[in-house]
Amino acid sequence: MAKVASLAVVCIAAMLIAIVASHAEAVVTCGTVATDLSPCLDYVRMGGAIPAMCCNGIRSLFSAASTTQDRQTVCNCMKSAAGAISGVNLNLAAALPNKCGVNIPYKISPSIDCAKVQ
Repeated sequence: MAKVASLAVVCIAAMLIAIVASHAEAVVTCGTVATDLSPCLDYVRMGGAIPAMCCNGIRSLFSAASTTQDRQTVCNCMKSAAGAISGVNLNLAAALPNKCGVNIPYKISPSIDCAKVQ
């Protein structure tokens, strides 16, 4: 009976670890990207001064993107948004992370292959 109880505890623990690990893998969603980057919309459309909330959102987003999967999600969401939002100046958008003190290892562009983002 003790062996069965021990086996049940081990199985339950393994299931909990698997559930927690699956949720830990994908922290960033396109909703996260949209929320964090929405303060940047006026800037990437018209230029001018970069709002502090924009840089805060960029720092928060890239800080949260701690895995390759998260970074690829951010890349894909930004790529989709850049093509879907009218009036976006891609040069301003591409330079924005660096201007906010965030170094990303890829250039934001409509032609980027997000599967190659590490």
